[in-house]
Amino acid sequence: MPAHTERTPQAAVTVIGLGPMGRALVSAFLDAGVTTTVWNRTPGRDQELVARGAVSARSAEEAVTASELTVVCVVNYDASDSVLQRPEVTTALKGRTVVNLSADTPGRAREAGAWAAEHGIRYLDGAIMTPTTTIGTPHGVFIHSGPKELYLEHKPVLDALGGTHTHLGEDIGRAAAYDIALLDIWWTSMTGYMHALAIARAEGISAQELAPFAKGIGEILPPSFEEAAVEVDNGTYAATVNPLTSAASTMAHIVHTSEAHGIDASLIRAAEGLARRAIGLGHSGDELTRLAELMGRRG
Repeated sequence: MPAHTERTPQAAVTVIGLGPMGRALVSAFLDAGVTTTVWNRTPGRDQELVARGAVSARSAEEAVTASELTVVCVVNYDASDSVLQRPEVTTALKGRTVVNLSADTPGRAREAGAWAAEHGIRYLDGAIMTPTTTIGTPHGVFIHSGPKELYLEHKPVLDALGGTHTHLGEDIGRAAAYDIALLDIWWTSMTGYMHALAIARAEGISAQELAPFAKGIGEILPPSFEEAAVEVDNGTYAATVNPLTSAASTMAHIVHTSEAHGIDASLIRAAEGLARRAIGLGHSGDELTRLAELMGRRG
């Protein structure tokens, strides 16, 4: 539980968006003693929060007028734009601050930042990197980007959400860039795991039987991530342990086993294709990290 935040004129916030994450944010603000106004496009989602002390706004304009700081948490920037760019809401936000925690691309974040600057709205972008159950606890992870002075001004209220808050830089799209890259790791890894479970099941191995060994593979990943990061940043790809020729051979075994069972192998086929492309370009003695450079090429 975060430390209690004193009720001062600054310890007030408006939250727009009352999906599961938005409601978790409101709960954390209320638990910390922050005066919290709420609004949602679909009526009726605020009843439990109002019973706990939240103030229900009758309109988005009324909601953003209630606080110097508005936190937006909706499905994407199409949804946030549809609220914030209503003429009456845009006018009401002039001189106030928006922290947009909605998920979208770095490009959309920069477009929103430019729109905000054009209309005299102070703007920060951000992302929540942990599930709803971590909000209001020490385990939440929040990243932010935009003007640092603006971030520091509102950090005391944002700290009511618990966890760690990291300002990543002045570029408004930087938090979204981190978010996209980290979600890429998550979804690619979990999709790979689902594929592995399908193969195991086809071979008569239950998911629970495989899980302890899968956990062991997972424990290898953190040091591998750090080593790979050094190699990619330094451009030193020469293999010391596992050259691309070996990796491609192993990937081919997975493809063949998958397809022998009629399992879709498109994910691992794509990985094998990248490895064989790198080999064809003369990088057979390099580590898998060469693929970062290969995929990053334009043209």
